[in-house]
Amino acid sequence: MFKKIVLFFFLCIVAFWGQAQDAQLSPLSKISLLTVGTGEDLAAKFGHSAIRLQDPTLGIDEVYGYGTYDFEDPNFYLNFTRGKLSYTISRIPFKYFKYSYQQEKRWVKEQVLDVDLEQRNAIVSFLEHNLLPQNKKYKYDFLFDNCATRIPMVFEKTLGNTFKFDYNHLKEQLTFRELIRLKLNPNSWSNFGIDLALGSVIDRAATPYEHLFLPIYVYEQMKHTTLNGKPIVKKESILLDIPEQEDKSLSIATPLFWLCVLLVIVGYFTYRDYKNQRRNRWLDFTLFTITGLAGVLILFLWFATDHLATKANFNSLWAFAPNLFIAFILLRKTVPKWVLTYSVFLTILLGITSILWLFKIQVFSILLIIVLLTLAIRYLYLIYYFKTKQLRKK
Repeated sequence: MFKKIVLFFFLCIVAFWGQAQDAQLSPLSKISLLTVGTGEDLAAKFGHSAIRLQDPTLGIDEVYGYGTYDFEDPNFYLNFTRGKLSYTISRIPFKYFKYSYQQEKRWVKEQVLDVDLEQRNAIVSFLEHNLLPQNKKYKYDFLFDNCATRIPMVFEKTLGNTFKFDYNHLKEQLTFRELIRLKLNPNSWSNFGIDLALGSVIDRAATPYEHLFLPIYVYEQMKHTTLNGKPIVKKESILLDIPEQEDKSLSIATPLFWLCVLLVIVGYFTYRDYKNQRRNRWLDFTLFTITGLAGVLILFLWFATDHLATKANFNSLWAFAPNLFIAFILLRKTVPKWVLTYSVFLTILLGITSILWLFKIQVFSILLIIVLLTLAIRYLYLIYYFKTKQLRKK
């Protein structure tokens, strides 16, 4: 009997909620933009944007957010890697929204919008239409279709031509890569990995509108946005006043430390090889395997995925995929003569990489200097070693 009573009340609540969504909002309702600060995880480094609906008359306080996904989706990790994962819009009670970011120690700011009752109803109707099962899924793109870019899209579609951005507050026009780096520590694995995975396509200057792929830029832009010639933001407040967490990674855990270790190891064993006129085959196998695997990953992201930001990635010049095959040849004591030519070719590729960097055709991680130096030391020694060996045979 008790279970039936609980079920009855549950159905009543669901029915009431459904009617509330179809019903017109009351004059006391409010629409606001929520902006969330950065978190510790890579996915949280860039913040979050969402839309809050409050209506005390109807007892509603809900948050609509884009950019959510389900780990239980079939082939989740494969689809995520290939850029084919379906993202959705979600709606959750504000108290849970606030609690989750309180737990993650991330600040939350609110901008209440100066929109009339008809406009508020239009915004909510649009969001509810997006929530329908046949509409809620969409193909996510980190730069052009994410939780932040969907916010101005909602307002543009519901508020019409009187909703206007003023971009004069932007002091400088940054590239996508520069924008991405704003919240990343240069000496972090996340920043190094992003610079490795993303191609030259993100080194063009983003238009003022394209800056809005970052939630913090949406937040700042709303301060300089008008509706019918009046500022759209009526009131601002801080809902969670939590300082952004500093990156406290130990120096031994940073890529700079380990790349320097690699440089020292390669330099030391190369010097020993030079003194003893020999070649450490396992060192060559390791270096060529690492650069080959990195090259395969880069080519996969470039050609086998739908990610736009991973195209035209010239990291593939130093992380050269064929090295994975050559690594096993270098394990042999005797190698084909053409390996000398191949070593020269690899050295030229390092030079081309540097030129592309110099002319900003692609901007690489500053840490890549250590990688290029490490590879140059070994490649130049291999040229010397194989050339000397061939001269001795003549």
